[in-house]
Amino acid sequence: MSGPTIFLSISIALLTIRFVVRRVKRSALPLPPGPRPLPFIGNLHQLPPSGIDWEQYRKWSKEYDSDIIFVNLAGTPLVVLNSSNIATDLLEHRSSLYSGRPRFTMSVELMGFDFNVGSMDYGSFWRKHRKIMHQSFHPTAAKQFRPNITKATQNILKRFLDEPHPHEIISHLRYMAGETILSLTYGVEIQPTDDPYIKISTEGAHSLMLASVPGTFFVDALPSLKYIPEWIPGASFQRKARKWRVLARGMLEMPFAASKEILESGKNTPSFVAGNLRNIEKGAKYNPEQEVVTKNSAATLFVAGSDTTVSAITSCILGLLEYPNVMRKARAELDRVVQPGYLPAFDDQPSLPYTTALAKETLRWRAVAPITVPHFLAEEDQYKGYRIPAGSIVIGNSHVMLHDDRVYEDPFTFNPDRFIDPSTGALDFTRAKDPEHACWGFGRRICPGRHMAFSAVWLAIASLVFCFDFKKAKVTVANAEGEEEERTVELLHEYIPALVQMPKPFECVVKPRSREKEDLIRLGGQADEM
Repeated sequence: MSGPTIFLSISIALLTIRFVVRRVKRSALPLPPGPRPLPFIGNLHQLPPSGIDWEQYRKWSKEYDSDIIFVNLAGTPLVVLNSSNIATDLLEHRSSLYSGRPRFTMSVELMGFDFNVGSMDYGSFWRKHRKIMHQSFHPTAAKQFRPNITKATQNILKRFLDEPHPHEIISHLRYMAGETILSLTYGVEIQPTDDPYIKISTEGAHSLMLASVPGTFFVDALPSLKYIPEWIPGASFQRKARKWRVLARGMLEMPFAASKEILESGKNTPSFVAGNLRNIEKGAKYNPEQEVVTKNSAATLFVAGSDTTVSAITSCILGLLEYPNVMRKARAELDRVVQPGYLPAFDDQPSLPYTTALAKETLRWRAVAPITVPHFLAEEDQYKGYRIPAGSIVIGNSHVMLHDDRVYEDPFTFNPDRFIDPSTGALDFTRAKDPEHACWGFGRRICPGRHMAFSAVWLAIASLVFCFDFKKAKVTVANAEGEEEERTVELLHEYIPALVQMPKPFECVVKPRSREKEDLIRLGGQADEM
C-alpha cells in the first residue's frame, strides 16, 4: 500500500469513529446555522488553505441571518461569534465554561510552543502565569515600562531618518517592537543590524500565528496523525514542525539565559525577568516552578509583542497615506500641544484626544488579530435555543465586530473623528464603541499586555506623525500619446494571512517634515536651545 493511501486510510478511519461517537452523544437542540458539510471533511473545502477567512464567516452570517455560525472542520465543531454582544455573553459572562484552549497539536505538541501562555488550557498552572503578568502589566504597573517604550521610539525615528526607503518601514518597526519587548522583559539590548533576537522572534512568531488558526493543519482536527512519520507523502506538516520547533526553543531559552547573565553579573537593569527572579530569591523556600512560570511568561511576551505592534503601526501608516486629511488634523493637534524643542511624550496624551482617537481607529480599521485565539468548550452548552457541542472550538470574529455597521457608521473608512465629540473635541466612546471591546480578546483570556501595547502604539504613531511626512509614491510613465506623465502608485493593502495579520511591503515616500524635526530626532527629543 502506498504512502498517500496509508495516510488517507488512517484519516478516514479516525474520522468515522469520531463521527459515530458524536452522533450518539448529541442532544435534541439544533446546532447554530451554517453551511452544509460534506462527509468526513466537513466544511474544510470552503475555507482557504490558510484557514483564515473572516470575510467568509461574515458572508455566512448574512446568508443564514445569524451572528453565531457553526462550521464543521473534519469532525471538529467550530463556532464563530460575529457580534460582540454574543462574544460577551459567552466568552465573558460564561467564562468559566469558555476559558479553555483547544488541543493545539501542531503548535504546542509538535512545534514546542507549550510555553506560550496564550495556548495553555485554563487551570491552576495557567493562573500562575496570568498572576505574575497581571502584577507587572495592569494599567498602573505598566507605566514603569514607559522609559523603555520612549527609548525604542526615539531609536526608530533615527532609523526612519537614516534609512527612509519605504521597503524598510516594516523592518524598522520590527526593531522598535523588538527593542521594547527585549528591554522591558529581559533587560537585553539589541544590535543595530542583524540582531539574532529580532530574527528568531520574527520567524518564530509568524510560524506560531500561522499554526494557531483552526483548519490550517489537518493534524489539529485529527491529533493521532502526529504519530505519522514525516517521510509519508502528505505529512509535510511534520517537516515544518521540526523546523519551527528550533525557533520555539530559541525564543524560550536565548533571551532568558541572557537576562540571567545580566542579573548574575550584578547589573541593576530593571526588567520583568529580573524583578520576578529577585522575588523568587527573597522567598523562604526556592520553588523551581516559579522560575519556569517566569521563563514561560517572558517568552510569551516576546512572542506576542513581536508582530502585534508592528501590524498596528504599519496599518496606521497605510491609513494616513489613503486619508491625508487625517494626518494633517493629527499633526495640527501635535504641533499645538507638544512643547517646542521636544518630541511627543506620554505626559502630552491627555491633551491629544485626536491622536488617541487615531490610535484607536487604527486598531478598529485593521484589526491586528481579525479572529481571536480559539477558545474551547469542554462540556455542552445551550444558547438562544441552539446547542453548542462539547469539544467545540469557539472564536470571536473581531474583524466583523469592528466593522459592524450597526456599531460603526461607514465602518471601512479610516475616520478617527468617529471617537471625537464635535462640540468639545474630547474623546467620546458613546458615539462609537471603543475598539477595545473586540481587539484584545475576551473574558479571562483577554491580552494581559494590552495596556503596555497600546502605549507603544500610541507613542509611535504620535512621534511618526509629528516628525515625518508620509505620501504615496509617484512614477513617471508614458501615456497613450507617448508623452511622459507622473502617476501616483496606488496602494494594494495586501496582508499576510495569519492569526496576526501583517501588511506586505508597499511603496510610499517618507521624509522629515523640516530640518528642525531632523535635528530634534538626532538630539534625542530634547532641544531646548533650538
